[in-house]
Amino acid sequence: MKFNRLRRFYQLNKVFLQHGLDELIPWHMLPWLVKFGRYCFFWLHNKHRDKSQAERIRLALEQLGPVYIKFGQMLSTRRDLLSDDIALELAKLQDSVPPFPADQAIALITENLGCPIDQVFDDFEPTPLASASIAQVHTATLKSNQQKIVIKVIRPNIAKTIKSDTDLMATFAKTIEKILPISRRLRPSEVVAEYRKTIFDELDMMLEAQNTQQLRRNFEQSDSLYIPLIYPEHNYKNMLVMERIYGIPVADIPALNAQGTNLKLLAERGVEVFFTQVFRDKFFHADMHPGNVFVSRETPDNPKYIGIDCGIVGTLNSEDQRYLAENFLAFFNQDYRRVATLHVDSGWVPADTNVDDFEQAIRSVLEPIFEKPLSEISFGHVLVNLFNTARRFNMEVQPQLVLLQKTLLYVEGLGRQLYPELDLWQTAKPFLERWMKEQMGAKAFYKSVKSNAPFWVEKMPELPNLIYDNLKLHQRHQLQWQKNQQLIIKNQQLQQKNGSWLVIGSTLLICATLFYLKNGVSLASSLLTAGGTIAWLVAALTKKHYTD
Repeated sequence: MKFNRLRRFYQLNKVFLQHGLDELIPWHMLPWLVKFGRYCFFWLHNKHRDKSQAERIRLALEQLGPVYIKFGQMLSTRRDLLSDDIALELAKLQDSVPPFPADQAIALITENLGCPIDQVFDDFEPTPLASASIAQVHTATLKSNQQKIVIKVIRPNIAKTIKSDTDLMATFAKTIEKILPISRRLRPSEVVAEYRKTIFDELDMMLEAQNTQQLRRNFEQSDSLYIPLIYPEHNYKNMLVMERIYGIPVADIPALNAQGTNLKLLAERGVEVFFTQVFRDKFFHADMHPGNVFVSRETPDNPKYIGIDCGIVGTLNSEDQRYLAENFLAFFNQDYRRVATLHVDSGWVPADTNVDDFEQAIRSVLEPIFEKPLSEISFGHVLVNLFNTARRFNMEVQPQLVLLQKTLLYVEGLGRQLYPELDLWQTAKPFLERWMKEQMGAKAFYKSVKSNAPFWVEKMPELPNLIYDNLKLHQRHQLQWQKNQQLIIKNQQLQQKNGSWLVIGSTLLICATLFYLKNGVSLASSLLTAGGTIAWLVAALTKKHYTD
């Protein structure tokens, strides 16, 4: 095991150096030991000098294999961490790898079913329909109802490979943070941890089945999005069975044009589907890249999306929803003051943030963007720029917002690929305004009463007891308050007496001192001293009494 890790470590360094990625490291800031380590690999030189830095990064990730390819795909959505040229290059990474042997897939399916495949499925196709880094897909027919289905099976031992590679990634990230403090701004450990959670979630087919069923329920009667049917009786942690779909890949524009698809309506519906998931359902498909989105072949004049691969989803709470909706509307109206105060009010930035400074920072970043026509402005990039600006004011971006930002970039990219003149702002603004009206005013109040009415009716019989208990509690609190007030008044009186005795004692002692200085020890000075001392003793006893 240790030898395998060392070999993998060497492979990583070899690929890293042969693609010239050591030029990304500011060697002048590193200790001599690290520089010496680089020279120990003197025979590994950059073999891709004719290519740009961004392209070399992509090629290196492709050579390192599936885990790193998916890592690059995830990074391509983090425009807050990467320059545009690197992000665009990483977006070209294709998640297609050679299939694993069919006999391994058959063995896995047979083990899960507990019987030969032909007892449950007809027409099982050993050659996979598609093969990706995590799983591959085989086609078959369900014996019970002759429904055409696909069987998605996880690659054997992929979990061990992912754990090994992500452990190495985490080690690299921690090492970089220690030896290069400036790298902490990019939060490498946080990025690796986020990726690790995401990719391990994708390994759980039961979780993907649950997500798919939820999305299907949400869009069951929709003309905009279709989610394939899941067959839960045949699902396992490493296997998923679902209805086979025959749509056109959304990126295949020639095929869509050939069947006369209304691309303008299709692009607008993509925006509507996204905002419906976010603001109606608070549950959204967070991996809507072109490989997971198809277009139905039926009714091309009234086109419908088909979404698959629901392993990654995002959820929002009501506060997130309200924050996003109000911020988006403030963007539309270029009300930067409102954007700044929303961040403070929602708690996304610290309460002591200087709103004027924050507003000015937002204005300086977003104002140049809004000088373009709205149809040319990237909604996703506006969100990225906002998060980047807010982070300078100690905003911690939540994972669900990162997923939402990534999904919005996907949706916007797809929409403008289908219909370059798509004005996403014009499509989204009425939706948001309508949503805000539904959340406020008489209609929202009626919905709130209607949804809470069953709970109120259930609790109604308890109301008299609750009122009686609260009255008794109020009475006890009132009595306790009166006692406390009496004690406070008594202590104040004692403090006043204590102050009087202190004044008397101090006066007598001062007079005693004056008599002593004038006449020496005398009966008068002695009596005054004794009187002052007694007055101080009385003050001390009085103080002890009210303190106790």
